[in-house]
Amino acid sequence: MPTPLEQLVDLTLEQVEFGNLTPVILIDGRAGSGKSTLAGELQNALFKAGEPLPRVIHMDDLYEGWRGLEAGVDLLQRLIIAPLVRGEVANWQEWNWETGERDRWREFRGGNPLIIEGCGALNRVTAEASQIRVWLEVDESVRFERWVNREGSDAHWAEWSAQELEFYARERSAELATLTFGS
Repeated sequence: MPTPLEQLVDLTLEQVEFGNLTPVILIDGRAGSGKSTLAGELQNALFKAGEPLPRVIHMDDLYEGWRGLEAGVDLLQRLIIAPLVRGEVANWQEWNWETGERDRWREFRGGNPLIIEGCGALNRVTAEASQIRVWLEVDESVRFERWVNREGSDAHWAEWSAQELEFYARERSAELATLTFGS
């Protein structure tokens, strides 16, 4: 049986072979579930398979700080997904966690696979514009340990978890997924 990564590579390559040069792959799940790791592995595997380097957009670059899940999702939908659906260039500014402001401008024109990873990436709007939708399911104790290792403390864990619970209850992201992987 193929690994989750092999399944994602095969599905993405099928999209390209069928003429979709910009397949949209959404990778979502609760904090600490391994979204960034999987996105990086997928990007590298697709590049090694001979595809142009896939673009990865991290939701962390879209959120407006620790209370910014909804704002990040709104930016994703309006400034990235909507223009791409219309065949236009997506333009947005990344969030700078150190200054607490948006700064660097980014753009994506399409023509290569687009991987969007992070909490809130998979929602009712983005699901309609994507070809591959992944939900990662990981035990809360593992996620919490990863969070503390990454952030250095649990200072924002409760605040972020509450936003996730509200968002996922409303959007039902796990149910929108075409693939679910767990550990």
